[in-house]
Amino acid sequence: MSLPRYATQRLLLGLGQVVGVATVVFVLTEALPGDAAVVIAGDHPDPERIALVRAQLELDQPAWQRYLGWLTGLLRGDLGVSLVSQRPVSGVLVANLGPTVLLATLTLALLVPLAIGIGVLAARREGGRLDRALSAVVVGLYAVPEFALAVLLVAVFGVGLGWFPPTAVGTGGDLLSRPAVLILPLVVLLARPICSISRLTRAGMIEAAGSAYVGHARRLGVPGHRLWLVHALPNALAPVVQQLARTTDWLLGGVIVVEAVFVIPGLGTALVDAVTARDVPTIQALCVLVAATTVTVNLVADLVAFRLAPRTGALR
Repeated sequence: MSLPRYATQRLLLGLGQVVGVATVVFVLTEALPGDAAVVIAGDHPDPERIALVRAQLELDQPAWQRYLGWLTGLLRGDLGVSLVSQRPVSGVLVANLGPTVLLATLTLALLVPLAIGIGVLAARREGGRLDRALSAVVVGLYAVPEFALAVLLVAVFGVGLGWFPPTAVGTGGDLLSRPAVLILPLVVLLARPICSISRLTRAGMIEAAGSAYVGHARRLGVPGHRLWLVHALPNALAPVVQQLARTTDWLLGGVIVVEAVFVIPGLGTALVDAVTARDVPTIQALCVLVAATTVTVNLVADLVAFRLAPRTGALR
């Protein structure tokens, strides 16, 4: 199979997955107990307020008709109107996008060199004290849930020692105005992915180092550092790239936890607020956004992995 054909198949599959997720999200929001219009209207709603909410949600129309209208709006880029702020949902997402993108970008920028570096170092010292020490730390750290680690870091380094700000309150969403508020959230977001990717890199490097082509390069007198970085590492990166894609998916959920603990006004906080206020259009838009991001990231990872380790005769 050629790379363009493989990319086309994966793209069509991804589009189907996004539509499937959108359908499930719509069905689940429809299945919420109680009258959504009454819940959204408040504790003491009047008939006019309830009628207005029902008109905004189009609850007087059949479910299939509302679904088709919502799906058509998504294809046009219309995410609806927030029932809480009465603003377009796209504007709500853009307003809360900055902190989330900043956290995710910084996490990935630090994760790749740190995790791969630790994995390569452990592989080169296979069976030694450094390898065993790194393995013990990695396994222990991976077992700690993100929420528990976040609370622990806030209690020790934020409140107890006072080394770092415990929350992002007062930044107004501009986290770069006080870079210190990023340290504890980044530690939480980096902890588990570094563990998994470094272990995967270590295993891939050890397997590649024992392969025939690396042995042949060694017999030809290729220097040790070039042997590891030029010959072994590229062949160990295909599964690492796919794990990075899964890590990006995990970040979408991990950021929600981190934003809640450290009071960061990002997409995670917007989702929690929307669920609390039963802002159905915002919930639906955020879920579809997460699904589309997940599909896109995995598509890119699959294409990179396909290019790094193609099947025999697959590329023409």
